[in-house]
Amino acid sequence: MTLGLRLRQPVYLAAGLVVVVCFVMLFFSSVRELGLRRDALKAAEIDVTNLAQSLVQHADDSFEMADSLVIGLVHRLEAEGTGPVAIARLQSDINFRKGAMGRVRGLFVYDDKGRWLATSENVDLNAFNNSDRDYFKYHRDSNAPGLLVGNPVKSRSGGQWIIPASRRFNNPDGSFAGVVLATIDASYFADFYKRFDLGPSGIITMLQKNGVVLARSVDNETSVGRDLSNSALIKDMHGRPSASVYYFHSTFDGSWRLAFYKMSDRFPIILVATESKDEVLASWRQEAIFRMALVLFLISLIGGTGFYLVRQLLERQRIGAVLAAKEADFRLLAEESSDMVMRIGFDEHILYVSPACLRILGWSAEQLTGTPALAGVNPEDLPHVQETVRSLKLGEIEETKLIYRTRHRGGGEIWLETALRATHDTNTGRISGVVAISRDMTEHKHFEAKLATLASQDGLTTLANRRHFDERLHTEWRRAAGDETPLSLLMIDVDNFKKFNDQYGHQAGDACLKAVAKALAAEARRPGDLAARYGGEEFVLLLPNTDEVGCASVAARLREALDALNIPHALNPPTKRVTVSAGGATGWPNADAANTHLSLVAAADRALYAAKHAGRDRFVMSGQVVAWRGAESA
Repeated sequence: MTLGLRLRQPVYLAAGLVVVVCFVMLFFSSVRELGLRRDALKAAEIDVTNLAQSLVQHADDSFEMADSLVIGLVHRLEAEGTGPVAIARLQSDINFRKGAMGRVRGLFVYDDKGRWLATSENVDLNAFNNSDRDYFKYHRDSNAPGLLVGNPVKSRSGGQWIIPASRRFNNPDGSFAGVVLATIDASYFADFYKRFDLGPSGIITMLQKNGVVLARSVDNETSVGRDLSNSALIKDMHGRPSASVYYFHSTFDGSWRLAFYKMSDRFPIILVATESKDEVLASWRQEAIFRMALVLFLISLIGGTGFYLVRQLLERQRIGAVLAAKEADFRLLAEESSDMVMRIGFDEHILYVSPACLRILGWSAEQLTGTPALAGVNPEDLPHVQETVRSLKLGEIEETKLIYRTRHRGGGEIWLETALRATHDTNTGRISGVVAISRDMTEHKHFEAKLATLASQDGLTTLANRRHFDERLHTEWRRAAGDETPLSLLMIDVDNFKKFNDQYGHQAGDACLKAVAKALAAEARRPGDLAARYGGEEFVLLLPNTDEVGCASVAARLREALDALNIPHALNPPTKRVTVSAGGATGWPNADAANTHLSLVAAADRALYAAKHAGRDRFVMSGQVVAWRGAESA
């Protein structure tokens, strides 16, 4: 080997090393960008997953509400028949309940020929016949007892798109006697879905399992009834799980979409929440172009500098230059990153922090350098953070990720997601500290909290909603059974509320409901008490560890609070002010194993019904009517 070749060997090795370093940087930068792309898609998948699951529950609740109304009418028709007197009473009861049907648009009763017997709509019954409807033919030809959620149709009485939910009722001999139908406007779901932000091209769609569109957040009027049975989702549904994320090519606008679908466990419906894949990746794509351009620039700089140094410096000088370049690369990447990068010493003091700290924490790098790294952590989160740092320092774990709250210079708190990794001394191999990469997760946490609130709170009154009440009732019933304590329930209904709305307008009606809700919430004095809006102008108050006497006492205080409000109501004689009727029930879950929490609701509902029919403005408990203004006991 010649002298020149021996002298050039270190140069070739150094040049090769520079090439490898540049390739590795490019490789890992590409891997990181792919990881960030996956993270962006994953975050969007989580958002649409949470939203679709909540909306399926909303749809199930809506159809269950419709089914409860239908079942009540079916039982009544099968018990009383369809004679003129029975139908007149039935029509009167439908008219009475019209204002409390909530999401349900209308109720209809048809005989075995499709003729209209009763309805909540103000129409001429003799002008229509529904024997040609698919749901009518289905019930006529099938004795299946369950609720049928049919394809959307145009309402004959109102002209709008409606979703039918129907059951058949039978003659005493079991033969077909007719159909009871409840309808929900497709536009109700469409308007509800518009409240959620999935980006400019985000869409929420509710489908029948056969692929027919029931409601859509965009272009609802032209989309309802459209048959998507040939779409990939519906055609392959038999081989799919009941809920999953998937990507597809939209037949509506031709774009690629990220979606999460979920099939209802109780009804033949599918809820699909979608976002445009391009919109989800738009922010990542812009940042990736900038970051990759920077990486390519750095690679070019490192390569040129490296080749220059290996030609000019001795082996020791070349090694020192490469090490210095690597340190410079770390700082350049850290300082250009949108995340906050910190080096923390073994004594838990900050050795280095990237300029992103000013945007994230409000303090500059100079102000934070040398200070304790955990100084601003929320006291509730501090023990867990300290234990994690201790494990890193002891070598029990090499890397981990934490989410915690920390103080912002502006005076508030923010949520940080921090990836931690132990660093080692290059000479001894011992753990010398920690590298931490943090990003601001405050907005994401606020969004999670907002979704949780929407899932459990009534939007108008801020009381608990029906779903939250049902969950708490089930929990309190089981707790009462274990503790052998009583559980009481008050059901309250604002008297003649529809007339109040007609007389004073819906804004005044909303204000009235808020006032009643505030008075009711004031009676939920213990941590276990729960005030909730049950539906329309109907409220409930759950009272754990409360017997009949306590329940009646709460009802009396509520009456006094409402009297003090003295809200005028000219169409509510004789007081001509807003009053309520209340029904109370007390259950002893351990006293009769056959009873369930539903029996408590049924008992309170019967008591409320008795109070309404006994003249309103009174309280009924365990079969006894308590008159609030001089009425006689029943």
